[in-house]
Amino acid sequence: MSFEIAVQSAVYTALTGHAPLVALVTGIRDAVEQDTAYPYVTIGEDAHVEDDTDDRGARDCTITIHVWSRYRGRKDTKQIQGEIYNALHRANLSHSGYVFTDSHFLSSDSFMDSDGRTRHGVQTFRILIRSI
Repeated sequence: MSFEIAVQSAVYTALTGHAPLVALVTGIRDAVEQDTAYPYVTIGEDAHVEDDTDDRGARDCTITIHVWSRYRGRKDTKQIQGEIYNALHRANLSHSGYVFTDSHFLSSDSFMDSDGRTRHGVQTFRILIRSI
């Protein structure tokens, strides 16, 4: 298995296992169908930089989480982003064959999407992972 799959799987497990977040959204997805009900969360872009030691493979990763809402104000998006933060910042992520040494919040933004109807929240997290 790749580091990329391990990180995405661990993040998905942390998000779907965080009951306060799950209660706020219609789903946490990797791919979205056109008729998906709002609000929802997508696991977005990720970047992985080699951070190997002499005897072990490791990666320094950033991953982006997106919130999509049609609520007229920003409250919905910000509340969902708060629960994403609670689920991922300093989380004890896990995946077979890997050790996650850190997971922490880097940045957050929210804005009106180009369609003029959809609120879009974007958060970035840094995750450090090494193979066992």
